[in-house]
Amino acid sequence: MDLKNAIVELLRRAATDLPPDVEKALRDAYERENDGTPAKAVFRTILENVELARKQSTPICQDTGSIIMYVDFPVGDDERKYREAINAAAEEATKKQYLRPNAVNPITGKNSGTNVGINHPYIHFHQWDKDEVRIRLLLKGGGSENVGAQYKLPDASLGAGRDLEGIRRVIIDAVWKAQGKGCSPGILGVGIGGDRVTSYMLSKEQLFRKIGERHPEKEIADFERRLYEDLNKLSIGPMGFGGKTTVLDVFVDYQHRHPATFFVAITYNCWAFRRKTLTIKNGEVEYGD
Repeated sequence: MDLKNAIVELLRRAATDLPPDVEKALRDAYERENDGTPAKAVFRTILENVELARKQSTPICQDTGSIIMYVDFPVGDDERKYREAINAAAEEATKKQYLRPNAVNPITGKNSGTNVGINHPYIHFHQWDKDEVRIRLLLKGGGSENVGAQYKLPDASLGAGRDLEGIRRVIIDAVWKAQGKGCSPGILGVGIGGDRVTSYMLSKEQLFRKIGERHPEKEIADFERRLYEDLNKLSIGPMGFGGKTTVLDVFVDYQHRHPATFFVAITYNCWAFRRKTLTIKNGEVEYGD
């Protein structure tokens, strides 16, 4: 098994082939919109784009995003080999034009041209007891990343306290402020608690859940459903043209916090919800959505 080439294929699939649950959500949203409306036309264009990208093996979006990977590997394994393979795969996928060069030095403004730079790709490592390797990939667009937000509760300007209602208010505020700039309809990952860094990390990892996959705790699952309904009442619609679908789903999770802090992080993902998974067991490679 060639690890680098397996990851190149993972990158290709993520960049060019939208997961079936996301595509179904987009098709359902298309059917909900009224005929002759801008929203219906936008969804039609999005779906045509999805089909062409898959057929021609070309990127779904010109912004192929930042490369974010979560690598789970057996205890005792060496994470360096995964980092080296991921960096080599990112460079190869860029040469093959599956990816646009998106690694820019913030001081010099120079693009590396390879998608490899300081802390790019972003890789999260985790050892587990399983005798297999799992690599989860998210290609995260820059436009949607720009409209992500973090709030510190209480927030007097929004009348938001340290409770679920306060959390609901700041999430609605974040989506309202984003309007169509995050390439709506969006998919939200929400991280409650932790510190400034870990609240964002928790929110981003929620994006590996499937559309319609609810939190195991009923209270949070009900909260996710309520947010989905409330956010779609904003009528921002696809690309901000108005319509019945502003978000495709909302995923929420929480973690313990310091008594003095209460952070809520919202990661906004565009409709081009590019996530894929690679599993390696007994030398065999399996790809998933």
